[in-house]
Amino acid sequence: MNLVPSLSDLLYRISPLIEKSQSTQQKKYDVIVLGVGSMGSSSCYYLAKQGLSVLGIEQFTIPHEAGSHAGQSRIIRKAYFEHPHYVPLLQAAYKNWKDLETEAGIQLYFKTGLLYFGKPESPLIKGLKLSAEKYNVPIQPVSVQEMNNRFSVFQIPNEYERMMEPDAGLVTPERAILAYTERALQLGASIHTQEKTLAWKKTGSTFIITTDKNTYQCENLVITSGAWTGKLVEEVANKLQVTRQVIGWMKPKISSRFELGKFPCWTLADSEKPGIYYGFPTLPSSTFGGVTGLKLGHHTPGISTDPDLVDRNSVKEDEANLIAMLSRFIPEGYVSTIEMKSCLYTYTPDENFVIDFVSGTDGEAVMAAGFSGHGFKFASIVGEIMADLVIKKTTDQPIAFLKADRLGKKS
Repeated sequence: MNLVPSLSDLLYRISPLIEKSQSTQQKKYDVIVLGVGSMGSSSCYYLAKQGLSVLGIEQFTIPHEAGSHAGQSRIIRKAYFEHPHYVPLLQAAYKNWKDLETEAGIQLYFKTGLLYFGKPESPLIKGLKLSAEKYNVPIQPVSVQEMNNRFSVFQIPNEYERMMEPDAGLVTPERAILAYTERALQLGASIHTQEKTLAWKKTGSTFIITTDKNTYQCENLVITSGAWTGKLVEEVANKLQVTRQVIGWMKPKISSRFELGKFPCWTLADSEKPGIYYGFPTLPSSTFGGVTGLKLGHHTPGISTDPDLVDRNSVKEDEANLIAMLSRFIPEGYVSTIEMKSCLYTYTPDENFVIDFVSGTDGEAVMAAGFSGHGFKFASIVGEIMADLVIKKTTDQPIAFLKADRLGKKS
């Protein structure tokens, strides 16, 4: 069995299943999932696994580059500097990613280790130590000698701490979404692509979903529509800020030094800039899609935008920012720019997720939104939570800190 099939192979496998699914004339389902991206594909799988009749509606193709999940790779880690409350969810997510790999016969998680760089007082360093100590997540300092021996491409200021999380790595998003979608279809779910949801309403105990192609009914509704959630859920419409983010793929001086298996994932809190920089080993485009290059980005709010009106043309300032970062900290990482791409973040005011029932639906509609640029690694557990909330109206997972009411009432 090929555990690392290429993105094109997976697309070839799934296309006939989607075509067959879209030919169905069924109009009423137990549950409809709006948005079949990171969280939606996982939700379709977990709901179908429980024997429910499921329809997933996606306005683009699966996968696509118009939202938040494209770009070959996403970091996964447990020493979560954002907040220790996420660590139990991450422990469950790791397990679920492994279960999906076993069930689908495909490798999605790649253990690369993750380097953290920053001044001791930076939120990055303070936060990861707090989470690691609270939940016994293995992290270790990296000595100057080890940096010189193993990670000599980095030039890190003496006043910065250097930490390693050995069990961290990356998950491949497009391939993961395809794996969840394929399994959902095999379990009996229907998936409709290139079909845009226009509106939904609840009439009695039934939801009416109107798209640009049809009208459907369901008993339960799951809204996992990413940057478009504010257009579908009124109560969070003015609580979610959509921003355009820019990612770069660069040609390094000696490509072999940055390849998967030789180079780790990394994060860096630059004391002169807001947010953090992060990056990945180079991944062969023949397997992972996209381009083969040194991928990096700057995790900080970008330009606010309407998801339907995004300016996809990257600006020179974004590219110059990434080049300047490389010149300071990874000078061997840049010879030329291969490609710049944009994606979308959907921020909540506190940058924590929203996972909750939708107000006014008697607990029959649930939403997962506002992942604020750090959500993909949780997709494997969010889908399970969505299924729990639909079927049991509760979940054993610790999500109380993600309830929508913390954001305040709609003004």
